[in-house]
Amino acid sequence: MNVLGNIIAPATLLGALLFYFGYVSSRAQYDYFGIDVDVIGLSTQDYVMRSPQPLLVPLLVFALAGAALIAWHAQIRRRSSRSGFTAAVRRGVVVGLVILGAGLILLFAYPLLAGWGYYPLVTPLVVALGGAIAAYCLGTVRFLARKAGASHRPPTGVVVLLWAAVAACVFWATATVAQWSGLGLAQQQARTPDNLPSVIVDTEERLFLPNEARVNETALPASADETFQFRYWGLRLLIVGGDRMFLIPNAWDSHNTTLVLPLDGSVRLQFQFRNLEP
Repeated sequence: MNVLGNIIAPATLLGALLFYFGYVSSRAQYDYFGIDVDVIGLSTQDYVMRSPQPLLVPLLVFALAGAALIAWHAQIRRRSSRSGFTAAVRRGVVVGLVILGAGLILLFAYPLLAGWGYYPLVTPLVVALGGAIAAYCLGTVRFLARKAGASHRPPTGVVVLLWAAVAACVFWATATVAQWSGLGLAQQQARTPDNLPSVIVDTEERLFLPNEARVNETALPASADETFQFRYWGLRLLIVGGDRMFLIPNAWDSHNTTLVLPLDGSVRLQFQFRNLEP
């Protein structure tokens, strides 16, 4: 049971993180088109499947940074017996605390810097950098003190709390990257809507779309067997969620609106050919 619990707990935590970052990215993406992502009705699995795209760059950066830090740590431990090493580590603690202090100043200066676009990324990175340097150097001081048999060592709780602050700031920075990734994906979709499926929509009633939408409308020929009266084209399928579909015009700008239609018998949907010639 202990082995099973050790497997399930990390998997649950990983799933929760993937869900969160997928949600943050999707929320920013569809908010660009004026849609609250909670209205779409995406499932937990949908959000998890959307998480790799915003997490790709942070994971690559963390992997490369981790490899560099491991190599650097090995070099430091080999030099730990040299004279002057302890003094250098203590200076590293001071440097880390100074950087951490600068990050805290940024943190508490939020009312003044809230309008700065890079604030939600720079602030957690500065705090994480200062906290990591200070925590690592304090941990090294503890290691050297224990190796020398000294009784005065930095408290373990301080080191643990610093690493906890670093983890929180890394989470914050990753969430910011996920949000920016979703917004960037939305802007790309708005610039190049040709990458979205092109559809023709037939409806029983007129939709009364705004003129700015630049969507073509035509009345269908009257027929006793035909319940659909209007046809619309120049639309792209943005996403389908639950029992609704969300459509945007071929050309998107700030004057456009997102069209929400039900997936039932009141709407007939046709997908247009958009691939290479056969």
